[in-house]
Amino acid sequence: MGNWIINHGLSAFILVVWMGINIFLFVYYYLFYDQGPQFEYTRELLGSALPWARAPAAVLNFNCMLILLPVCRNLLSLLRGSFICCGRTMRKQLDKNLTFHKLVAYMIALMTAVHTVAHLLNVEWYTNSFQGRYGPLAGNLSMLDDSRELNTTYLNPIRSNSTTPTLFVFTTIAGLTGVVITLALILMITSSMEVIRRSYFEVFWYTHHLFIIFFAGLVFHGAGRIVRSQQVTDPPHNNSFCEDQPENWGKIPECPIPPFAGGFPQTWMWVIGPMIIYLCERLLRFIRYMQPVSYRKIVIRPSKVLELQLVKPGFKMEVGQYVFLNCPAISQLEWHPFTMTSAPEEDFFSVHIRSVGDWTEKLIKMVENLPEGGQGPMMAVDGPFGTASEDVFDYEVSMLVGAGIGVTPFASILKSIWYKFKDSDPKLRTNRIYFYWLCRETYAFEWFADLLQVLEKETEERGMRDFLTYKLYLTGWDQSHVNHAMVHFDKDTDIITGLKQKTHYGRPNWDKEFEQVRQENPSSVVGTFLCGPQALAKDLEKKCVKYSDVDPRKTKFYFNKENF
Repeated sequence: MGNWIINHGLSAFILVVWMGINIFLFVYYYLFYDQGPQFEYTRELLGSALPWARAPAAVLNFNCMLILLPVCRNLLSLLRGSFICCGRTMRKQLDKNLTFHKLVAYMIALMTAVHTVAHLLNVEWYTNSFQGRYGPLAGNLSMLDDSRELNTTYLNPIRSNSTTPTLFVFTTIAGLTGVVITLALILMITSSMEVIRRSYFEVFWYTHHLFIIFFAGLVFHGAGRIVRSQQVTDPPHNNSFCEDQPENWGKIPECPIPPFAGGFPQTWMWVIGPMIIYLCERLLRFIRYMQPVSYRKIVIRPSKVLELQLVKPGFKMEVGQYVFLNCPAISQLEWHPFTMTSAPEEDFFSVHIRSVGDWTEKLIKMVENLPEGGQGPMMAVDGPFGTASEDVFDYEVSMLVGAGIGVTPFASILKSIWYKFKDSDPKLRTNRIYFYWLCRETYAFEWFADLLQVLEKETEERGMRDFLTYKLYLTGWDQSHVNHAMVHFDKDTDIITGLKQKTHYGRPNWDKEFEQVRQENPSSVVGTFLCGPQALAKDLEKKCVKYSDVDPRKTKFYFNKENF
């Protein structure tokens, strides 16, 4: 249990607080509408559907306030810099921004479903009450006129026998905006499924921008003031006395005709702050879009990996950060995230792009068809943005795990280490780095092997051979690879990478690797960093919990994952 708390304690606490606020809001507003005296006559028309509609609305307001904040990347980067004094554990929570964004979205979807069903029942019961199906009291309440002079403002929004529930939904502000909001939400959530996001990113990208319509509808949704409450009169209307004799309303002093009014719309007050912050984010993105970006170098590797070395005035980065790239020649709206592979010490920034979708395929083809010495297509850059990898030098020991092109943040880290060695930087706190790279194809190693060779030579010359331990794993091998490796096993360098460290075939035995790191660093805090698939993340996260010790004098593993 103690091991679990080390890695997940603060995240669990934040989740409990968020869930607690949701439960509190739901229960509080359910009781408010179920027992509030100002809604006694409203409940005569609607019954229990009233609190079941209004309680989810309160939860929706809270979560719609939160949903935009986790995707305000400039805000998160600012907080990451400001939280430098708060320790790694607090900053780690910022790396779970997309997980929290999805969690809030699921809560919005659930509450929208409950809210919608309850209001559909409300419209049906409003109609039945107007038609006199629920007794004289409900009928009398439904027949109140909209006349402030006579103090008879209506309770039932259904004002005619010709108004059907369907007509009401599509002709009122609340109904029409509700339909628009619900449709936008369904499209956003369904297009966010993993299979669509990975295979048809453009569908996800464009559909997700329906959030603009969603929030516009949300702001105006309450303007219809469908749910109405009883207003105070002088003399007061005695509900318990008058509800049995609606025929005497307005005729005796104890029973003046009760007026009703819709509640003031509140949703805009919940979401206006996050909307302004997000608007500032988009404005900053537009400013960055307009800033010129030039090419320093373009390299197309044999492994179909495109390397772009770019220069932008005033651009400053940290290790492991990422940028969003936009190529107007492909699409003026699409922005795609890429981790930078350059080091902060270099006077340019670089990205390595693998062909994994329509956008990347088009970009690589455009570059391949460039004339000799020609400039690449116009490129806009937004960023840089902070990630978990920024904290790699805050740990005494770091385990870096990359899968395929997921090695990119660690290229930046390892390059920065080389520069720190070169400049004899005294601020380098890290004592040891373990680097693991898992690849399916042999040619995927080629663009990164040069850097490892330089680091291998540098650490040997400085007598720091133990500082960097790296292991490369070929996961897509066949027997011919193994036979070829066995024939050349006695060579000093690996036949695939040219490195002194031989390539492993298959996948790492993570229990063995974690045990080795724990034995070699018996009292260290180890940061485990992954840029790779979710299945591997779950496995490594479990190992961090398993091999951490609650004793402060022993080894602890902290899991960190790149999220875009």
